[in-house]
Amino acid sequence: MNTWDDRQRQVLQQGTSALERTADSLRRSERTALETEAIGATVVAELGQQRETLIRASNRLTNIDENMSRTQRILNGMTRNILTNKLILILIIISEVGILSCLLYIKLIKK
Repeated sequence: MNTWDDRQRQVLQQGTSALERTADSLRRSERTALETEAIGATVVAELGQQRETLIRASNRLTNIDENMSRTQRILNGMTRNILTNKLILILIIISEVGILSCLLYIKLIKK
């Protein structure tokens, strides 16, 4: 009867050992899962911050684009005004040269 008890004891020890190994494995798996969850939470938080940064950068770029369009319109207006002023100045100079020519002609004819 001793051998049967020894076999039962051995089977129980093997079962207990297997349960302890399984429990250890489960504890390691749980630790790994918790660490992975913590890393995932950190990554999600960082991605949220990066998203906010990208949204702010996009808004700034939109604002810059609007300012550039406004600046381009102002510069185009200034260019038109400069060309108009040059044309008026050329017409004034031509008129003055014409008037001076007429005055010289009149002065030379009267002499």
